Amino acid sequence: MSSAEQYLRPEVIRNIARLDLRARFIVEGFLTGLHTSPFQGFSVEFSEHRRYNPGDDPRDIDWQVFARTDRIYVRRYQAETNITGYVLMDLSRSMGYTYRQELSKFEYSICLAAAISYLMIHQQDPVGLFTFGDELENSLPARSRRSQLGNILAVLQQSKPEGGSRIAENLKRIASMIRHRGLLMIMSDLLADPEEIIDSLRMLRYAGHDVILFHVLDEAEVSFPFSGNVDLLEPESGDRQIVDAAGIRSSYLEALQELRDRFQKECFAIGADYVPLDTSMPFDKALTEYLFQRQARF
Repeated sequence: MSSAEQYLRPEVIRNIARLDLRARFIVEGFLTGLHTSPFQGFSVEFSEHRRYNPGDDPRDIDWQVFARTDRIYVRRYQAETNITGYVLMDLSRSMGYTYRQELSKFEYSICLAAAISYLMIHQQDPVGLFTFGDELENSLPARSRRSQLGNILAVLQQSKPEGGSRIAENLKRIASMIRHRGLLMIMSDLLADPEEIIDSLRMLRYAGHDVILFHVLDEAEVSFPFSGNVDLLEPESGDRQIVDAAGIRSSYLEALQELRDRFQKECFAIGADYVPLDTSMPFDKALTEYLFQRQARF
């Protein structure tokens, strides 16, 4: 089984292929909406109607709609230019964790990366890859050819989650390597200093990049299904601590929600997207839910 087949399963390909990629992306703003141009000219495509507002160009009025509805609507257009996307994959040791799910956080992220890369390449948008742990490990320049999906997954298949969590430093390093504005899709459990991560996200947005932060946690990290005395291991430092699960469950879940809320608030403030996920969610369903989230935002 090839790397692409392993992580982008046939049933998932069928589910994704059911989407009318051109229309769906325009309507829901997943990819095309991220590089919408306000200018009309060559290579523009009709998108949708909206009610006429004073100051709109009368040349955009759809008189056929007016004849049918007796209401004035204008056509909306948006340019179709390619956007360059990059998958930024966290290889920290904690990404290898799973409690009772089939996929670890890292394997789950690979599945999500496969789905997104598939969508971008089939829209002829170039997509590349960066992987990082303590240091920047691998980079693939963005390409739109169909073999790129296999190239990306081959690198990920050979990678292992065994590094540290220097997320913020590596995001800044990656930003310095990307010469043009792009769509940066970060996949991480974000188990590092949140303030440093948020600062690096601000820098990415200041540089003009669109940012999607996929916060991938294990199902057990979200639900805390433990009981009795639990031996907790910090995977990157090796520190261990035995705790009473019932005694800390409430405070743990509260702290986790506060962390998620903070990332969501900060991302919203800088115009980035925050997508909280856990490994119990089918990744194709997670992608579809994200498409609807983008639709609601735009």
